[in-house]
Amino acid sequence: MSELALLAGIPQETTGNSGSEGLGTTLISDQSTIELVLSARRGNRLALEALLERCLPSLKRWAHGRLPVYARGNCDTSDLVQEAAIHVLRRLDKFEPRHVGAMQAYLRMSVINRIRDEIRRVGRRPESVELTVEPPSDVASPLEAVIREEAYERYRAAVDKLRARDREMVVARVEVQWSFQEIAHRFGMASVDAARMAVSRSLKRLVAQLQTEG
Repeated sequence: MSELALLAGIPQETTGNSGSEGLGTTLISDQSTIELVLSARRGNRLALEALLERCLPSLKRWAHGRLPVYARGNCDTSDLVQEAAIHVLRRLDKFEPRHVGAMQAYLRMSVINRIRDEIRRVGRRPESVELTVEPPSDVASPLEAVIREEAYERYRAAVDKLRARDREMVVARVEVQWSFQEIAHRFGMASVDAARMAVSRSLKRLVAQLQTEG
């Protein structure tokens, strides 16, 4: 089990069916974030580690540089991200997804709260913390933004009807919020543009499925 998973203190299943059969790379490709959360709540080690692998890269990228220099001292943004992730993992039973991007939003708010705590600790007035700073090429498109606000149950029902590759692209971009560079790397694509095109095609198929279901 990873260090973060251990620090979170979620008990590991030791009896019965752990639900780990066939998890492998599927956990970081097309299995829903909520399914991972539910498995992690039951103490499924693989689900918990996959949830961390899924969420931390984009969270660290988003949080980079947000802690003011004067507040860093012996603590930097990476430390706060880990502390925020541990806090969220310990409260998974409180997490109720209401839309597609709910998990990332929950994690980001936890990071923001830790940054504000650290600023207060050093005795400065809390600064406003911007919620979105992304490289221009990775800013969510209007289509992605609409999908992320979609009711989770309806979105997931549509995703489950897509082909496996389309499911992987949609989950990677919409749920996990990986950058196009991360998607290209993880799926062995030739370039960032190739990843962008693949995601675009998959999102259009998702929208078509959502429209079919009304």
